[in-house]
Amino acid sequence: MLSGDIYLKSLNVFYGPVHAVKGIDLSIEEGKVTTILGANGAGKSSTLKAIVGGVNYTGSIVVGTVPIDGMPVHKRVENGIVLCPEGRGIFYTMTVKENLLAGAYTRKHAKLELAFEIFPVLKERINQIAGTLSGGEQQMLAIARAIMAEPKYLLLDEPSLGLAPVVIEKIAEVIREINKRGITIILVEQNTTLALSLAHKAYILENGRVAAEGKPDELMKSDVIRQKYLGGVRA
Repeated sequence: MLSGDIYLKSLNVFYGPVHAVKGIDLSIEEGKVTTILGANGAGKSSTLKAIVGGVNYTGSIVVGTVPIDGMPVHKRVENGIVLCPEGRGIFYTMTVKENLLAGAYTRKHAKLELAFEIFPVLKERINQIAGTLSGGEQQMLAIARAIMAEPKYLLLDEPSLGLAPVVIEKIAEVIREINKRGITIILVEQNTTLALSLAHKAYILENGRVAAEGKPDELMKSDVIRQKYLGGVRA
């Protein structure tokens, strides 16, 4: 299992002629929550996909002292790097239990108890077809399925997307609980208020480049950054 901080060095992601991520450097501290903010098309999701090995990239990704470039997706998952994708990506015609067990395919012993500790509502729905769950419950299932892979680094892509405010607060509580268990979290979010309330460090991407970085409270103190990148949100 990999351990240590994650370092992205001169990371580039291309989709044909489109240069989505343009030579960025990021440092993800182990055991902390790091958020990546920015408008649609800024390169946030592409950055997560590069870390988990889901897209081709140039540059280097190092975990601790170990370069993981060339490591296939399933090996990264085995080493604790797990993505919970945007749009949930659950198996809608399968039961809650079947979805959870699918998340544990790289582990010899599936630990449903861990998922149920964090998401007790899923235990009540264990035999329910996933597509019949509410939107919030589906998002919880998506995160729980990722937890089944026993991540050391959990990458969350837009976990609050399309959810009601009361459900978003529940998701925030879950993210805090997961982080308290020692899991490093990389959070991509359009909901800047939510992201900054959870994060220890924030990066703001603009057109594939790092436009700003720092602790959330420091970024919020800058009128320019708050107005230009954070929609005028105040701490």
